[in-house]
Amino acid sequence: MDRFQFMTVFVAVGKAGGFSAAARELGMPLATVSRQVAELEAQLGVRLLRRSTRKVELTEHGQIFHAACRRILEDLREAEASVSGAFQAPKGDLTVTASMAFGRQYLQPVVHEFLAAYPEINVRLVLADRIVNLLEEHVDAAVRIAELEDSTLIARTLGVVRVVTCASPAYITRRGAPRHPRELIDHDCIAWSPQAPPAAWWYHEAGADVTVPIRVRLATSTTESALAAAEAGVGVTQAPCYLICESVRAGRLALVLKEFVGAGTPVHLVYPGQRLVPSKLRAFLDFTAPRLTERLRSNDLMVERAAA
Repeated sequence: MDRFQFMTVFVAVGKAGGFSAAARELGMPLATVSRQVAELEAQLGVRLLRRSTRKVELTEHGQIFHAACRRILEDLREAEASVSGAFQAPKGDLTVTASMAFGRQYLQPVVHEFLAAYPEINVRLVLADRIVNLLEEHVDAAVRIAELEDSTLIARTLGVVRVVTCASPAYITRRGAPRHPRELIDHDCIAWSPQAPPAAWWYHEAGADVTVPIRVRLATSTTESALAAAEAGVGVTQAPCYLICESVRAGRLALVLKEFVGAGTPVHLVYPGQRLVPSKLRAFLDFTAPRLTERLRSNDLMVERAAA
């Protein structure tokens, strides 16, 4: 059995979700593809694929083995490239993920620059407000705004995201700016959440995190809607600083309660741990990390100057 050949066929079937599509991609007879997967299952003694008349799915064992095969084949290609000279010109496909808002506003512009700098690399950008499993969903790298818990991932720290409170200059002129979070109960607050809107906001005071009740005049399901309402003078809202920095710089919003902003949530660029990092991924990490760090630091400086 040619293990690398059988792994290549199995990875293609799992990725394509069927034998026929994999056979077309590989340029092999359908019968050969089916036979090699069956021989691989027999060799391992486990069922890797769940077959039906409509589709082919990876079993639990199949998902684990598929991810391992992808890493092994990627390592092999990288080892071949490093001694053949192709190491000097990274190429291939990359899949990268981030949250919807951060991805649109920060990661996507950097990806545009990256594509111009590396014409032989293609990028699939997955923007989703959920934790994407990098191995199961075949994702090469992710931007995570959170404390990391997955020890199987390698992380590069980019900076922090801080939650700030803001209102339009027109609202502040009309109602005044709150001087302490406790005063929010007497202000018109705009709360946002995909589920039930919060009845309290978090702040940092005397070295500790505190929550204060708010008076919700408008509840909405997205930050974009909340910020539009704040710019229109409806009330005070709270959001990650990366979402409001342009509005603040343009004068459409102003920061309030600046002295009570917390330390923030760390932002990391993460990728699966592996012995060899493919040159295409290494190029992406080295290109993207400093640019995102610079943008996050610029936001932090805006908050620090406003609080000074």
